Amino acid sequence: MPFILPSSAWAAETKANDRITLGIIGTGRIGRVLLRNFLHNENTQVVAVCDVDTTRREHEQKNANDFYADATGRGDYNGVGAYSDFRDLLARDDIDGVVIATPDHWHALIAIAAAEAGKDIYCEKPLCQTVNEALTLVDLIRKHERVFQTGSQQRSMIRFRLACEWIRNGRIGRIQRVNVALPPGIATWCDLPEENAPTGLDWNLWLGPAPERGWNEVLSPVGVHNHFPDWRNYREYGGGMITDWGAHHFDIVQWALDMDRSGPVEVIPPAEDTAISGARLIYRNGVEMTHTHGNGITFFGSEGKIFVNRDIIEISPEYKRREQLPDDAIRVYESNDHQQDWLDCMASRQKPISDVAIGARSAIVCHLTNMAYWHREGFAWDPDRNQFFGSGGNEEWLGTSYRSPWDAAGV
Repeated sequence: MPFILPSSAWAAETKANDRITLGIIGTGRIGRVLLRNFLHNENTQVVAVCDVDTTRREHEQKNANDFYADATGRGDYNGVGAYSDFRDLLARDDIDGVVIATPDHWHALIAIAAAEAGKDIYCEKPLCQTVNEALTLVDLIRKHERVFQTGSQQRSMIRFRLACEWIRNGRIGRIQRVNVALPPGIATWCDLPEENAPTGLDWNLWLGPAPERGWNEVLSPVGVHNHFPDWRNYREYGGGMITDWGAHHFDIVQWALDMDRSGPVEVIPPAEDTAISGARLIYRNGVEMTHTHGNGITFFGSEGKIFVNRDIIEISPEYKRREQLPDDAIRVYESNDHQQDWLDCMASRQKPISDVAIGARSAIVCHLTNMAYWHREGFAWDPDRNQFFGSGGNEEWLGTSYRSPWDAAGV
């Protein structure tokens, strides 16, 4: 008899190999949410979790084993393994796909290793720390023919899809400019003091390719926590709000403007050297995108404007909301469940809504924006070749150095 659970039905006799088998790499706040989503999906079987923190790792291993024990009626269920090193998880040949929810500085390297191990990948945004990582990752995912979903879940939310279709079909005329409002926060180099690392944390592996430094609880809180740690505010590990929320909102602008295969051609820093908003990015079609503070995206067209975030979508003039798109209207990829879209594409071998190339393009927009604040220098950008042209910019900004033995070409 099946055990009926809140979000799915499970049959006790269903075999694990009838489902897609998954490993979860990173069990912080986001990793725990993703783990629970996949536990409740009747098409998946989580078989392993991985975290450098023993308490977090064992906590989620127990939760997953308890879930399956209840679902199957097997009180002794112990089928979910636990690992501190992602390479040990990737070495298992019974895992179809991995979910990567580590700090940002690990995303690309783990994803590359997963692709080389033959796994399909769901990776939290932003995909990478640098432009060079983005380009390397796309090449290797294509080489190994992996199905890769970027965790830019706003593409699977109806308000953003509706906004993109309105814009693509000229509902507010020709788009002239866009304001992208993000919570304030420009990443800086880490200056936190060293504290005594807790027992059970592999701090060296947490750092991985990042420069060597002592542990501080701000970067990796002790044990299970329910907040977003502030490692993302430091350039060694993240890109501040520009890559955190920007990876969501800039991504929607790319989608709405039909720029998933392109990007800005010019980046202009704010006029004041100390300003933490006001950077502008210009597209080849003349659209100017400005980074501001808040939370949401405002598209200004020749015949109106649209504001959208996760809570609301507004159009002005209001009567345009009531206009129906014609039968032959431009439509964008429709997904109503971001994780399920990845699973469906694992079966079909098609590209999901936030394929690696899309996630890489959006991450590059974030990195270009951060360059405007970090270097306070304007530059021209070639989105076809993904390189600077003219007199502005510096190739060193496109990459980073890696602590031995890690490198961007593989692990």
